[in-house]
Amino acid sequence: MKVLTAAHTDIGTKKPTNQDSYCIKIAETSLGTVVLAVICDGMGGLAKGEVASASVINRFSEWFEQEFPTQIAQYQFEEIQSSWEQIIQEQNVRIAAYGQKVGIQLGTTLTALLLIESKPMLIAHVGDTRVYRIDNDKLEVLTEDQTVVGREVRRGTLTPEQARFDPRKNVLLQCIGASRIVEPVFLSGNPSPGQVFMLCSDGFRNMITGEEIHQAFAPESLMDEAVMAEKAKALIELNKQRQETDNITVMLIKIL
Repeated sequence: MKVLTAAHTDIGTKKPTNQDSYCIKIAETSLGTVVLAVICDGMGGLAKGEVASASVINRFSEWFEQEFPTQIAQYQFEEIQSSWEQIIQEQNVRIAAYGQKVGIQLGTTLTALLLIESKPMLIAHVGDTRVYRIDNDKLEVLTEDQTVVGREVRRGTLTPEQARFDPRKNVLLQCIGASRIVEPVFLSGNPSPGQVFMLCSDGFRNMITGEEIHQAFAPESLMDEAVMAEKAKALIELNKQRQETDNITVMLIKIL
């Protein structure tokens, strides 16, 4: 498996700090190429949201460097998922304790994607950052937004179009550090060559449509990493032109 990757983040037009954090890591292992992509959207008073998001990113990065090599050698899917669950619960306690210490509430969403050559992928999800899977003929959102509005859409009390303009669209049902109990959702599936996976913060998708995302990131149009980076930056600028006020982050992984 060969991969192309690109990522871009922007502070946006209104916020004083960028509270989004992300990492992409690639390694060659006994099972082939492995890719870890993680995105976190932090929130909190006194510009401390970036502390929460960076804490989770750093812990996943540490896991990939120090613990994952042993796990991949034995390859036990359940052990990897168990490690992620433990990281999330530990981070929930750690961030909450820090917030108590400094007298603020802070937290972060999390969406993590692990691609292992010829093995099922693993996704961990808390909050409203997203993973998309993009083929030449379709775009699919793999995660469900853990928001009040997302819940109402699933219940059928709001349409997706109504949800776009609902004032509660940023109200999370849970996030790491600000929820007493965090219950991450884990997903798996089988990626295929030619697919593109996109991770993004909610600031990236509020002002643009799925059709615009698909048109920019359809696999056939992403010929190399320079093109991927250029198109990622272009859609971020389009969001800003449409007055997106949040931080904006997008990550792309194309499987060759």
